[in-house]
Amino acid sequence: MTGGNRGLGLEIVKALASAGAFVLINGRNQENLDRAVTAVKSLGGSASPLQLDITDEAAVEKAFNSIREQYGRLDILVNNVGMRDRRGLFKFEMDAVRHLVETDLIAPFNLCRKAAQLMIENGEGRIINITSIAGSIAGAGDAAYTAAKGGLEALTRALAAELGTYGITVNGVAPGFFATESNADIVADREIAAWLQKRTSLGRWGEPKEIAGAVIFFASTAASYVTGQVLAVDGGYLTHF
Repeated sequence: MTGGNRGLGLEIVKALASAGAFVLINGRNQENLDRAVTAVKSLGGSASPLQLDITDEAAVEKAFNSIREQYGRLDILVNNVGMRDRRGLFKFEMDAVRHLVETDLIAPFNLCRKAAQLMIENGEGRIINITSIAGSIAGAGDAAYTAAKGGLEALTRALAAELGTYGITVNGVAPGFFATESNADIVADREIAAWLQKRTSLGRWGEPKEIAGAVIFFASTAASYVTGQVLAVDGGYLTHF
């Protein structure tokens, strides 16, 4: 589980552990990872930290070799790490664009490939990419993120087509507006709250724990014949006008 030490990622981790999974929690900050592991164990779940930067290909290679040696299998990959850089088209330095795409698309591509190699050995697996509603709609001043998340949606479909023959399903979850700690400033903005009330069918921000059900579904046997799909968890944002 990449990016599993806070926000939506931590809620997904706790839900997976509560459903019986042993979760490897990835992040860059060891202290945050240790807190996430403690939170999981306090709920009666099992987890272990996996500290690395997912854009570091050598570190990813080493980690997957370690997973193979230590556990012998990988059943589920959740690609949750993502970064956002809201700037207009003419205000982006190209290095910043490359860094965003590297984090939000290229690194998940590599992780999917590494995970699939392990899953093929066991004849089955679940890959779940956390995309965004920005993968299918767009707003001004967000082109790089929108392009990367759109690419992740397309990658989800492409890998579903390629990996299905090995018993591996590949699906995506597209979050809408969630009241995470990283969104604290705009969650407190009354104008945004009023706009969101009118703009979404459910009329409110999503609570972080509400993201987990979609991931649990895709990871479970209940979704054994579902692949190549992206499920929006957005309170009705994409269907409401």
